[in-house]
Amino acid sequence: MHRLPRLTTDGSWELGRAPAVTAYRSRTLQSSRAEGHQIAAGLVAGAGRFYRSAMTISLRSVQVGQAAPLGPNGVPSGFIKLPIDHRVGLDALGLLGDEQADLTVHGGPEKAVYGYASEHYAAWRSEYPEHADLLVPGAFGENLTIDGLHEERIRVGDVHGIGSALLQVCQPRQPCFKLALRFSDNRLPKAMVKSGRAGWYYRVLQTGKLAAGDEVRLVERPQPDFPFSRLVSIINHGDATAEENESLAAMSEVAAWIRTRAQDRIGRTA
Repeated sequence: MHRLPRLTTDGSWELGRAPAVTAYRSRTLQSSRAEGHQIAAGLVAGAGRFYRSAMTISLRSVQVGQAAPLGPNGVPSGFIKLPIDHRVGLDALGLLGDEQADLTVHGGPEKAVYGYASEHYAAWRSEYPEHADLLVPGAFGENLTIDGLHEERIRVGDVHGIGSALLQVCQPRQPCFKLALRFSDNRLPKAMVKSGRAGWYYRVLQTGKLAAGDEVRLVERPQPDFPFSRLVSIINHGDATAEENESLAAMSEVAAWIRTRAQDRIGRTA
């Protein structure tokens, strides 16, 4: 058994117990496994006290959907996803039974699974009460609606063990016009950008099965000093510092296009 970190009620991580993970297939994971556990232990030791009450991070719900017409003009889209109540498998491209329509901008290994914070829904309902009936888990097209986790608590490249699968946070969601179509409201895409409530895409490091109710375990934290919320801002507003671009340009954990963009910006300023 390995001692793995869990999130406490004050937003810190403590070490808990979870089954050992053996099927690492990522060179990044292989090289940083020991470092990740040292980081987790350091976070706990640095807090200067024991955490008696740990918040269990878990899947509120799991959603999949098929491509179907969306909006008044019937744009093909896999946006609308419905909850499933059984354990589902996932491969390198996402959950089995899930589908995207426009593969030029959706889907693929670095957008395999979309996660979203369940607690964001209360804020959305408060800001847009006219959409309250639609603003339920899955409304933003996410596959995994997660309790106890949001952009501020995640670090770029975090590896989450969910069920028997290993997933790595690699990029934020950038809303497109289909979000507006889903709600018949052109304000929603800009509101998502402004609020930073973007959600996160996972790449699949180890295939497996998961289901609603599964705990979300922090298995590795290779970039402890790079909050995911900061990456959301960089992607949405292009406000990376020179130091952040240097970091992103060499960061294997982020999506390839983010590395390339950072490298290009370094080249333009050289």
